[in-house]
Parts: sequence; C-alpha cells; structure tokens
Amino acid sequence: MLVKVYSGAVNGIEATTITIEVNILAGAKFIIVGLPDNAVKESQQRVDSALRVVGSRIPGKRIIINMAPADVKKEGSSYDLPLALGILAANEQLAPEGWDKCVILGELSLDGSLVPVKGVLPIAIHARGEGFTRMLLPAGNANEAAVVEGLEVHGFSHLGEVIDYLRAPASHAPCRFELSREMPEETAMYDFKDVKGQENVKRALEVAAAGMHNIIMVGAPGSGKTMLARRLPGILPPMTREESLETTKIHSVAGKLPRDGSLITARPFRAPHHTISGIALIGGGVFPRPGEISLATNGVLFLDELTEYQRAVLEVMRQPLEDRKITISRARHSVDYPANFMLVASMNPCPCGYYNHPTKECSCTGTAIHRYMSKISGPLLDRIDIHLEVVPVELDKITGRQEAEPSRVIRERVMAARAIQTERFKDYPGIHCNAQMTPALLKKFCPLDDRCLALLKMAMQKFGLSARAYDRIIKLSRTIADLAASPAITPQHIAEAIQYRSLDRENWGAR
Repeated sequence: MLVKVYSGAVNGIEATTITIEVNILAGAKFIIVGLPDNAVKESQQRVDSALRVVGSRIPGKRIIINMAPADVKKEGSSYDLPLALGILAANEQLAPEGWDKCVILGELSLDGSLVPVKGVLPIAIHARGEGFTRMLLPAGNANEAAVVEGLEVHGFSHLGEVIDYLRAPASHAPCRFELSREMPEETAMYDFKDVKGQENVKRALEVAAAGMHNIIMVGAPGSGKTMLARRLPGILPPMTREESLETTKIHSVAGKLPRDGSLITARPFRAPHHTISGIALIGGGVFPRPGEISLATNGVLFLDELTEYQRAVLEVMRQPLEDRKITISRARHSVDYPANFMLVASMNPCPCGYYNHPTKECSCTGTAIHRYMSKISGPLLDRIDIHLEVVPVELDKITGRQEAEPSRVIRERVMAARAIQTERFKDYPGIHCNAQMTPALLKKFCPLDDRCLALLKMAMQKFGLSARAYDRIIKLSRTIADLAASPAITPQHIAEAIQYRSLDRENWGAR
C-alpha cells in the first residue's frame, strides 16, 4: 500500500515541503531514496526500536521510501516520526485519513519518546502558507509552532500518544499560544540610571538607538565602555511581531531556542569573545548554520576589545553591514541569512590604553598608536556611523548621590523618533530607520540649507574629515532632528553629528 506523509526541510530560514512516500512490496529490504544524509539513513534503527515499544515493528518486506523533492538534501533526525507513521499506514495498521493536510516531524528515541528538533517555526509558517491545517510534533516544540495562527498544533511526548490521537482525534486538544504569557513585564538588569556621569556617551547611544546607527567607543580601560554598551538594549524600542517572528526563526534554525520556548520578544544582545572564528561570526560550516551576526538580527552585536579580533574575522562583516544579509555559498547550494543588526564596538585608543587620558600619561609613540589603530581597516570604520571617545568619570560624579535619567525615559524618546522614521519610510520596503537610507533617500529626506552646508564644509576642512564621513554626518543629523521632533535639519543638528566622527580626523592619534 502506497502512503504519502508530509514533513518539512529548512534552507536558510525558509522551509520546503517534503513529501515522504512509503510503499511496501514483496521482498526483504529497507531502502530510503531522495538525497538523505546519514542521520536520515540511520532512522531505520530508531524507528524499528520505537515501533517495537508500542507493540509493532517494521514488516519483514521490501520497504521503499522516497523523500521528494529529490534535489533537496534531507538532513537531521526530524523525519523519524513521519517515517514511523508512514510505515504503519502502509502496513495498514493506521488509516491515513486527513493526512494530506497534516505536517509531521519529530525525532524518536529508542523507547519511543519524542525529542525536540530544530527549525520548527519556519516549517510551521511555510505549512500554513501551503494550505496545511494541522501539525504533529514533539511536545517540546509545540509552543514554538503554536505561534503561527491558523495552524492546529498538537504536541506529543511519545509515539504511542501520536498513534492514539490518529485513531481517535478527539482524544487530544491542540496547543494554544497566549501572547501575554510570552511577554512578561520588563525587568531591566542594566539601567542607565545606575551610570554616573558620561552624559555625552549616553546621548550618543540614544542617537544610535534612535536611528539604528553602528557605534564604536574608544576609551581607556575602566572608562565604562562595556557597562554602557550592555545598557543599550534597554533603550531600544519593543520588537514588532514581524521582527519577533524573524528573530525566532533564526534562533529556531540554529537550535538556540530554550526548551518549550516560543516567540522571542526581547531584542537579542550577542557579545562573542574575541577568539571567535570567521565561520562562527558570519555562519557556515559543513551544514550551514546562522552565525553571530544573524543571531543578533533586530538586536545588538557587541564586539568588545575590537582590536583583539583577528583582522580577517572583522573584514568578513563588511558586506553584511552594507547589505544587512549574508549569503553562504557551497558547491551544491547556497543559503541566505538576515544580518540586520546594530554593531556596537569598543576598544582602547592605544597599546597602553591611556592616549588622551585626562590624568594618566600615554607611553606609546605615534607610530605605535597608528599601528594599533590600523588593525581596524578604513572600509570597516566607514560602515560605523558614530565614533565616540569615552573619558573616565571624575571622582566627584562617581561619589555623587544624584540619580541619572532612567532607561525608561530615554526609551520613550527613542520610540518617538522611530515612529517618525516608520512614517517616513512606509512606502519603501526594507527601509525602517535612518541608518538604512540609500543616497537617493538621503537626497530626498535630508535637504540642507545654506547655513548647514556652510557649517559642514567648514568642519570637513578644519578637521580634515574624509569624504566617507559626509553621508554619515547627514544621516546622524536626520536622527538627531527626529529626536528633537524637528521636520528640518538645522546647524545645531549638524554640529552635534560632527562631534561623533572623531576617528575620521586627520590629526587623531598624532603625537
């Protein structure tokens, strides 16, 4: 008897429907065709053991299993459950009624238990789009799949439970997703109210958050760079449902979702160690998986001690920072992962760390400082909008009792600025904030009057700013104007933006 069972495969963060055809003929051989990997081929042993636990077994006949489409690589153990059910149905132990509208996936243990698998959310979204109405999967993945509206999700802990449900569908209730349960009240561990002084840095971080601008902080050890960076997510606007779904899909494919996890509602904050490899940063491997830049999508990627990273590792970020996606190509296929993140980096200004320190003397030569800074290439700095010098806080401010502005208040201003940008770019798909503006959009939405042009020209001549800083300054000015709810860019906004391009100055690092 020929039976068809439907499952899914993930390519990047997009899914494909997999049709599993099971046919039992005369003979004695178990064959799986359709480009399966070793994990899929080994499923025979897991399926056989699990079936014996529930009082059945793989029939001693010729079993041919075809997994279509044949040109899509079938990877992992998520096909164990559909294979087991397909064999039971082909052996006429189950009636495959209504299976044409049902997607099934899950890994089987030898005792018949169902083990959670990766990539459930992309498969669930794709299944709904293809017209499927039900999904059977491990209980550990049920909350994740239940995020998708219009799809009846059933989670099971054991193969026996799945068989009982298929024989009596009314015996098992579908899993329900409750958004309120997944969005607890914010309990910020890091708040700007705990930061003494550093008002200029907090202002720069506010501007960066409002326009999603990349930022690099340069300062002496102990000046508070890491402390300030870790408080940045607390002032970012809440994630939209589309952003939550995209972020959850990436973490699902990477296997980074917690057990029984579902929708990610907090913006990611990824802080990899400086010993990270290029593949771990951008993604890849024999079986491509998302890297840190993709896991940080819609959130923050924090690179502390930037000069300690291998230069080759940093250079691979140049294209993702520009395109906001990463394409990983292999001989037979390629995958695309989103990389729409906000880069926050920190570094010391020189080898000893005390260049431009107000009280400690720097022992480095001009050549040593130049060599140290050259670890960060010009093209990479070109993609960072805000260059900020962080000066250690004075003792009087550290010991003072005056409480600083809390993150909640700053966040309200950031959200107001983002609302202006959302309205501005509503007719431009893929553009959501000022940092993403193209030259054409820059010309349209950022006109400068004569006073602004004169100030910008004078600053570029006086400070020796490079040509690459020109567009960055205008983008920053637009964000600063949005924070002030100003429809036009004024000289005050230009002046503040110029302050955030310190590393572009020709005399920076000179002795």
